[in-house]
Order: sequence, then structure tokens, then C-alpha cells
Amino acid sequence: MAEVTRLISASKTDIEQMSGRDLKRSIFKSEGRVVMAQHLLFASQGLVRGVTNTELMAAFGSDMVMLNTFNLNDETNNPGLQGLSLAELKKRVNIPVGIYLGCPGKNKVVEKKLYDVEGMLATDAHIQKAKDLGADFIVLGGNPGSGTSIDDIIKTTKRAREILGEDTLIFSGKWEDGIDEKVLGDPLAKRDAKEIIKELIDAGADVIDLPAPGSRHGISVHMIQDLVQFVHTYKPGTLAMTFLNSSVEGADQDTIRMIALMMKETGADIHAIGDGGFAGCTTPENVMQLSISLKGKPYTYFRMASRNR
Repeated sequence: MAEVTRLISASKTDIEQMSGRDLKRSIFKSEGRVVMAQHLLFASQGLVRGVTNTELMAAFGSDMVMLNTFNLNDETNNPGLQGLSLAELKKRVNIPVGIYLGCPGKNKVVEKKLYDVEGMLATDAHIQKAKDLGADFIVLGGNPGSGTSIDDIIKTTKRAREILGEDTLIFSGKWEDGIDEKVLGDPLAKRDAKEIIKELIDAGADVIDLPAPGSRHGISVHMIQDLVQFVHTYKPGTLAMTFLNSSVEGADQDTIRMIALMMKETGADIHAIGDGGFAGCTTPENVMQLSISLKGKPYTYFRMASRNR
């Protein structure tokens, strides 16, 4: 197997040549410094006229971008893409772009219909379509208020692996929608988080998603650090991601800086920042601050400037 470039120093040319397994290896080699931003597509056309939020997130230092509320039933009904296809968007940013798919099951609850929930569900057809459209990875979870259970996510992970085969990266876990069923790492959860992680990995997850200490209430560094270490040892090569969201992604840069260092202490491989803010994304300055805190200015500036090389 040819050696791959670590993602934090990979150029457009390097990334274009990566398979899904190569991408996983390149993240691992980056030693806990990969930044992922999230773009909420239904909210609006974007923060800046004529430029998508995905482009902004990439321009301010994100190594990967996850698209939330991607309407796979109607690709023309994704305001945040500004008429672009996924392939066209990827050509503009030249970093890995993935799709977030919801996994609500029999307990599905939607408090208020803000977007086409059915369009982003992880059905067999949607999972296959995400791959066919060119998604570099899929993220399985449940948006706030969706009533998603961890059992839904485990079942969907297994089904997704069967559909996608071995190459496409699958992210799975529970870092939000913690009202009726607590998120992974919450001390009040009724089920053992390590047993859940075992089931997710056995089902085919490449990356386990966990809440970030400092952004989700009741979650500490020690709790998430313990789970990350379990992820890394239960099946070596499996990755972990911490997710800074719960609306704290819209806080000031000092708060982002503080949480970034806590996230790094956990030992996770990828550090995500949510889309809560204005017009479907956090402020670009917060993405840059997360990046600088996790990997310093040189690598942050490299990502900002190297995407067209």
C-alpha cells in the first residue's frame, strides 16, 4: 500500500488521489489535528452573498466539511449549495466533503418542521445516492428533536456498511439530541457507552462521534478521553471525533480556544464544529480559531492557501 500524505498537509492533488481507506489513514497520521466544519443547507443561501458556507469554512482552515440537511429527495432544494451539485462544490473547495444522514426509527419525533426531514434520512436509497454523488464520507446520527436512539444508529451503521462496501468512511455516534436518551459520555446515561461503542465498531463504523467537553452540559474531558482511548484500543485503526456544538459554536473566540484545548486533551483524531450561528454556519473566525488552537498558524495558513495546488 502506497503511503498517504497526512490530511493537515495534503494539497488538492493529494486529496484527489485518496480512496476512502487512504483518507482514514491520512486523518490518523495527522495526530489529532484535523478540523471539520458543518454547513446547514436548509437555513439560507449562506453567510456571504455569492459564496457558499462550505467555501467559507474551507477558506478559514477546515480540513473537511459535513453537509447537514442535504435533501437527497430533491437536490434542487438545498439553498446552501446555491445551485451547485456536490461534485461542483467539491471542485471549489478541494477538501473532503461528506453528508450527514439522520437515523430516526420508530420513536421519530419532529418538534417543528423546519426542513424536509425525509430528504436526509438514511434510507438504503439515500445511502447509495450519497456515495454515487461523490460524498467522501457519511455521518450517521440524529439532529436535535429527531428522537433518534442509539439503537437506530447502530442498525443504520450496519446497513450502511453493507451498502457502501469497505471503502467509504462511516462516522457514527451520538453527540446531540440528548433529551430523551443521553449522549455518549453522559454520566446519567442508562447504557454503558463502551458497550455502545463496541456495537458501533462491530457494525462497521470507521469513526466514533462523541460530544466535546465544554460544549455539551455534563460532559468532562476525563469522560471523553476514556471513551476515545477505548475506541483506539478496541479495534486499532478506528478513529474518534469530538463535536463542538450545542449552540456553543456560536460563542466568542476565547471560548472556542478554551474548548479546542479540551478537545485535544481527549485524544480524538478529528475535531468538528457545528453549524449553529448565522445563516447555516458558525462564524468563519471560530473555524480559524479552532484550527489555530489545534494545529497552530502554519498548518492553518497552509490549509487556507493550498486548496488549489
